[in-house]
Amino acid sequence: MASQPNRLYRLWGTVTDVAAGMLRIAGVSELAGVGNEIVIEKQGQKIHGEILSVSGDSVSALLYSASDIIRIGDVVHIEQEARIEPGDHWLGQIINYRGEVATQLPAGARLAAQGISRPLRAPALPAHLRRRLGPRLATGWMVADTLLPICRGQRLGLFAGSGVGKSTFLGSLAAGLDADRVVIALIGERSREVGEFVEVNLPQAVRHKTVIVSATASESPGAKKRAAYCAMATAEHFRDQGHSVLFLFDSITRFAEAHREVALLAGETPALNAFPPSTVRVIAELAERAGPGTGTKGDITGIFSVLVAGSDLEEPVADMIRGILDGHIILSRNIAERGRYPAIDVLKSVSRALPAAATDWENDMLRDYRRMVALYDEIAPMLRASLFEFGRDPDADRAIALYPALDAFVSTRNGNGIEAAFAAMAGILNAGALPDPAPEQTATRPPPRPRG
Repeated sequence: MASQPNRLYRLWGTVTDVAAGMLRIAGVSELAGVGNEIVIEKQGQKIHGEILSVSGDSVSALLYSASDIIRIGDVVHIEQEARIEPGDHWLGQIINYRGEVATQLPAGARLAAQGISRPLRAPALPAHLRRRLGPRLATGWMVADTLLPICRGQRLGLFAGSGVGKSTFLGSLAAGLDADRVVIALIGERSREVGEFVEVNLPQAVRHKTVIVSATASESPGAKKRAAYCAMATAEHFRDQGHSVLFLFDSITRFAEAHREVALLAGETPALNAFPPSTVRVIAELAERAGPGTGTKGDITGIFSVLVAGSDLEEPVADMIRGILDGHIILSRNIAERGRYPAIDVLKSVSRALPAAATDWENDMLRDYRRMVALYDEIAPMLRASLFEFGRDPDADRAIALYPALDAFVSTRNGNGIEAAFAAMAGILNAGALPDPAPEQTATRPPPRPRG
């Protein structure tokens, strides 16, 4: 764990009770606080944990690792503030929940100079001092460069069930979105998937500017929560240096589940699906730490994946996160099953950067695109049943004619920027008898609105 600032004293207590993943510690009630970290040094090991509650004669602590060797009477050291030391020496590395480099380095290799000590948990930047969302960012996908724009400092949710291409799409965003630094939090993933994400989904070209913070499914709920805070503190470190940071969090659902376990152990009352009432606050506090910066600070553009059980977008975590973030992208299992990737459901996905992030000309095209897709979705059952009569509704005929190209547009890569994406969309829509804009408007489209 990162070194602590020098102190004139060290606080310690003794173990009075041991349970699965939990301890009770005597002798520190008057000085310990909720959230303080504990360390037990025994048999050459360091066992870490976190204080959950404080009573008159003892405190309860959650352990981050196994408690098999802990006995009543063991000495417990209390750390006054959880801190890590992020820095450029973490770039290209995998970091564990304690803020330690977990990557196996080549023989003889050493990490460079240490980073800057900073607290693990920090408040969000003052809302009244923050900038507005920045300019649109090219993403490398036609659909996200037009229909679902991502602006600098925006926070979006990526909602998906298991096995519909969520990790692959996140990896492509890491490569496509313009950022000085990329911080990726892999929370609750299977151990195999961490290495697979780095080797398969994360492009080689961005690894040199990327930090991955990981806590696997086998680790304790406290370790998963700490890894999430470690990743966010790392993103804040780079933001404070003036960098534009891309923060990818996979997944906020596993973070919420970890918090549920911790909160229930602490005695909080369960509510819907056993998620305690504090879950909304904890998710909001984490998400609000991302977003636009202040003054000379950079911005943190956040993409938070949400694992939707049974594709139910009304389940508790999905419902919580939709109201917190600045938009949501839905990956549909039905679309994935017919082989179109990314399996984005355009009609259910929304970027709250619109309409301000686009010009009037662009917004007219986006509305026309959505109208055609929605109309086709409405008449598709009639087509499959051979009940549709061509020639009676010109708009419906146009939607049917355009739909293959509109659908393919979503899965088309874009390496030429936002201008080229809108030009491609205009080409598709114009082919379906959309009235052409004035020639001079086509040639010199109005510039995007300036954003403060």
